[in-house]
Parts: sequence; C-alpha cells; structure tokens
Amino acid sequence: MELSELKSKIRDIKDFPTEGVLFKDITTLLKEPQAFKSVVTKLALRYLQERVELVVGIESRGFIFGGALAAELGAGFVPVRKLGKLPGKTIEVEYELEYGRDALAIHEDAIRAGQRVLAVDDLLATGGTMAATLRLIEQLGGQVVGVAFLIELAFLKGREKIKQYPLHSLISYD
Repeated sequence: MELSELKSKIRDIKDFPTEGVLFKDITTLLKEPQAFKSVVTKLALRYLQERVELVVGIESRGFIFGGALAAELGAGFVPVRKLGKLPGKTIEVEYELEYGRDALAIHEDAIRAGQRVLAVDDLLATGGTMAATLRLIEQLGGQVVGVAFLIELAFLKGREKIKQYPLHSLISYD
C-alpha cells in the first residue's frame, strides 16, 4: 500500500484532547487489515539488516506497532509504561511536557547490556517521550539501533530532541 493511501486512512479530530489540537486518529488505519499490515511491513523492511533483538514500545499506541513489529522482526517486545503500571522492579525517568512533567518506567531486567534495541511509537510530536524512553534503554545498557514512528509532526521539531539516533517515520506532516 502506498504511503499516500496510508495517510488518507488517518483521520483528523479537531480540538482533541484539548481545544486547538488537531489529533491524528490512527484507529481508522488500524481497523483495515491491509493498511495495518502495510505499516508493519514497511517499518520491518527498514530494520531487517539491523539485527534487532528487542523492540521497545511506548504506552499505549506504541504497543500496537511495537508488538507487531517485534513479531515481524523475530525480536522480543519490551513495554515502557507510566509509573505504577509494571509489576516488577523498575527504573524510572522524569521528563518535561509542554504543560508539566511526567515519568516513564521500564523493568530493570528488560534489556541486557549490548542488546540491539529498536524504539517505536505511533507519533513523534515534541520528542520528549521518546527522548525519555531512549534514556531508559541506555541506562540498562541497550544499544539503540533505530527510532521508528508511523507519524511525524515535523512542524513541532521533535526530531531535534533525538537527533543523535537514526530516525525513520513513514508519514510526515509539515
């Protein structure tokens, strides 16, 4: 499926979650089997040669693509979640949001030193959530081989926060 066709399957929702925000709703893409499979296949093709051992997905929509991508690449899947959502011992990182602070956690035994890790989320906006996730991966000794997104909101310049990592997004909104 062509990228233009995939892009046409993402709908805009005005004023969600707050007034003035134009939300990119991917549920309309996900419900179409060929579109969902096409996204996973396109992302997987990009990373086939990277010998990815683990895919890290960020709560919550990063789980959708991260799990499917891990299966496609023959890799394990590791969730990064909000504080208090993982049952085992975790390490945490706080990060800045446009409107305050938040924190993410990962199991302290989720990644072994030197493992090749691909970090995945559905959308890159300001880059703060992914930057925090990459810090967690590196604290555990993971080697980040790539950062992947379905959507990049390029006008928000989130790429700048994670520019030291190889980044790939399928669909960009300028």
